[in-house]
Amino acid sequence: MKTELNNSNISGEESEKPIQNISRRFFLHTAAIGSAALGFSCATGKKTVIQGFEQAPQDSDLSKDWIPFSERKLRMGIVGYGFCKFGAAFGFQNHPNVEIVAVSDLIPDRCTELAKACGCSKTYPSLEELVKDDKIEAVFIATDAPSHFSHAMQVLRHGKHVASAVPAVFGSLEDADRLFDAVKTSGLKYMMFETSCFHEDLYSMRQIYTAGGLGKLVYSEGEYYHYMPEPLPSYKDWRVGLPPQWYPTHSNAYEIGVSDGRFTEVSCLGMPSLIDHLKPENNQYKNPFGTEIALFRTSDGGMSRMAVSWDTPGDGGERGRIRGQKGSFYGKYEGLEKSLPSLKRPPLPSGVSAGGHGGSHGQLTNEFLKAVILNRKPLVDIAMALNLTVSGIVAHESALKNGELLKIPQYIFPV
Repeated sequence: MKTELNNSNISGEESEKPIQNISRRFFLHTAAIGSAALGFSCATGKKTVIQGFEQAPQDSDLSKDWIPFSERKLRMGIVGYGFCKFGAAFGFQNHPNVEIVAVSDLIPDRCTELAKACGCSKTYPSLEELVKDDKIEAVFIATDAPSHFSHAMQVLRHGKHVASAVPAVFGSLEDADRLFDAVKTSGLKYMMFETSCFHEDLYSMRQIYTAGGLGKLVYSEGEYYHYMPEPLPSYKDWRVGLPPQWYPTHSNAYEIGVSDGRFTEVSCLGMPSLIDHLKPENNQYKNPFGTEIALFRTSDGGMSRMAVSWDTPGDGGERGRIRGQKGSFYGKYEGLEKSLPSLKRPPLPSGVSAGGHGGSHGQLTNEFLKAVILNRKPLVDIAMALNLTVSGIVAHESALKNGELLKIPQYIFPV
């Protein structure tokens, strides 16, 4: 299932040109929707915020209990500042434990904008050049989704830690195996910035589960609804017509991000869309579906229903619910455990905003920095990242086979 992109320099994020000469294997085994947009101007001139990317309300107490964990500053490079402006959206430039050494984007104007947003004077024309800078210790990959795998591999080969926007790989099971092996043998930290993991509800679920308040998980649901009557602008049109279950991490996190478990098999069904770019004749993936609903078996014997949809108007965003043998959580905990741990998300240093995606941006940045500087496992490590991502690749394959039950590869990273 190897994905091959006809693109020799893919460090940038956005463009208006379609991908040319893509193989049939690419159609069958690639996709994802990746980064988040902060907002855009409609024809009316009014700024519209993309569903799911609203900024969280500022919490004046967010930094009240912050305790510095180190005086060290991690020397970082940041790559990618396209339509989503993701390179500066996570607040690396405001964190006291970061020095941004250099930034890069393929498009010169955007590279200049990224440098300004990050307060950094040094720029490189591509990731390929940036990773050669020996001063840089870690790189945040905020580029187009098809490039995440190749960019992560380049960063690892140059001996640097990796933080990456979702998904970990772009539709290829072979690339997933290669990335897993590369991280495992490198001794470097890899973290995927899955935003749902630091949503207030999912964070509460994980805290309660870890404390035993849910018991063995029986059933979970995750939903990612992002209405796209027109595709968002994207580098080489990679977002046009994406199969929904090839961007599964926001929803799948409502099981895997809670328990750090895995999905073992899946039956998935899709529904043809009325939207033009989601019709198979109009997109490079030959994808016929605007909505895909997957039923997974979990590694501890439970069940999960995970939904992703691009073509259903109405309330959008990421959400979920979960039930276990000792309790359940849907907006609040109801169960047998009377003594619960703190459900408040960790404090952040002064000046670091909680940010978008339910106030998860600052939390993800802080988690990555702590993992590298304190030399511990990051929350969304390579195993969780691939378990979140690969299950969707197999789910879409099941949908193309009218719901055939398919086995899912398993990733378990050494402790």
